[in-house]
Amino acid sequence: MDRSRDDVWDECLGIIRDNISRQSFRTWFEPLRAVGLEEEDGALKLTVQLPSRFYYEWLEEHYFALLRKTITKVLGPGGRLYYDIVIERDEPTSGGRRGASMELPARQPANVPPAERPPRVELPEGVTPPRTAADVPSDAGRSVDRTRGFDRSPERRRAPSAHPFALPGVKPIEVDPHLNTSYTFESFIEGDCNRLARSASWAIAQDPGGTSFNPFLIYGGVGLGKTHLIQAIGNYALANNHAKTVRYVSSEMFTAEFVQSIQSNRIGEFSQFYRGVDILIIDDVQFFGGKEKTQEEFFHIFNELHQQGKQLVLSADRPPKDIVGIEERLLSRFQWGLAADVQPPDFETRIAILNRRAKDDGTKVLPEVIEYIATHVKSNIRELEGALIRLQAHAALTGREIDQELARDVLKDLIKEARPQLTIEVIQAVVCEYLGIPEDLVRARTRKREVVQARQVAMFFSKEITNHSLKTIGLHFGGRDHSTVIHAVRSVEDQVDTDPQFREMVNAVRKKMEMHQR
Repeated sequence: MDRSRDDVWDECLGIIRDNISRQSFRTWFEPLRAVGLEEEDGALKLTVQLPSRFYYEWLEEHYFALLRKTITKVLGPGGRLYYDIVIERDEPTSGGRRGASMELPARQPANVPPAERPPRVELPEGVTPPRTAADVPSDAGRSVDRTRGFDRSPERRRAPSAHPFALPGVKPIEVDPHLNTSYTFESFIEGDCNRLARSASWAIAQDPGGTSFNPFLIYGGVGLGKTHLIQAIGNYALANNHAKTVRYVSSEMFTAEFVQSIQSNRIGEFSQFYRGVDILIIDDVQFFGGKEKTQEEFFHIFNELHQQGKQLVLSADRPPKDIVGIEERLLSRFQWGLAADVQPPDFETRIAILNRRAKDDGTKVLPEVIEYIATHVKSNIRELEGALIRLQAHAALTGREIDQELARDVLKDLIKEARPQLTIEVIQAVVCEYLGIPEDLVRARTRKREVVQARQVAMFFSKEITNHSLKTIGLHFGGRDHSTVIHAVRSVEDQVDTDPQFREMVNAVRKKMEMHQR
């Protein structure tokens, strides 16, 4: 075999890169790497490692034709592609391994018979592989998707809950979804920072409970769109009849309802209500921490819904492994499906968010104003939109045009523009210029009174303005030690307190420093 696995995969990536968008390539193919290339039954077999099962399902659904053509071109008509899927483990095994891999073949075209032998699964002791459609018998009248590895039977997805508390002939309870209808996929701006979470949310909304992303957990900092995405799942599923009942609730509201059910002796009704929904969406699950009784009840609700094939959607401000105060058995269940993170938006995404918001509000905002806000407000989407709303409100109340001058004036307390950092050399130059002393003298060994004063003032401002150590500051003044710098700083501070003329001079020099920072 003349070529290595990396050479073959690089050639494949070159073909794929030319046939899809740059963003799609970066999201779905850049993270992948080849882990094997071998000859099997006279044909070459390339094995590529995937970070999760979600990648496997997404590639097979959206890039099957492209991958098939690429493998055929690079490896020949008999070439095969296999996936090595990383499976996370909660605890290390006795052998010290923290993970496992599961090898699955890529889907074959319709005219190619499936491989006779089943996929090889290599798992450490104690790890149970996910159930695939190959394990399920194909019965008459039942649809099984053998490619994606789960039962797509309509009966499974939409079967009514057989709950012991249900009473025959009684009208089902009408569930208030508690959804904000403005949170939709159409109004959500997609970028590199949230593409995985958005793609998974879209797949779930089209088939809640029918994918392997159950539960689905989105985690990330405040104001990054987690609530928007999880509610968009519920809104889309209801609007398109993919679910009959959806319930969105914050973890704190869930806890409050549970406590109220205890006080009114209605725990059974509380449990029955939540076990009967098709999609349960719980926001900020990290706040379950320390609430043992609430966790116990949610644990049983979670198990019941998951067993029925109902969809669970969760959000948190940190990865499941970092959530404190939640039982391990519940944390492990949070990782059964897919956990996707959202990051602060990049510059292009911030621009798109502001343009969309301005368009929705019917406000014309100049591109330079949009860029000014996007450049300076980087932490989260909530603050980004808040800055634009404040600007719009001020313009409407004062009748001024929204321009960059107004933006600087209105947002000055929100936007702290970065000032150029002064160097020790610049400080020396400013002080010497003001006092009329040649710069080289403050670094020389002379002890003339006017030179010593200039040197001490320059050391004082170097200590006040820069982040340099006393030793580094001393080195910039002719190799003096740190004790000389300490003496200079104290001397200037004492004279400022006792000599008004000296204090006026120091204040004047400080204003010149500030001018250099503008």
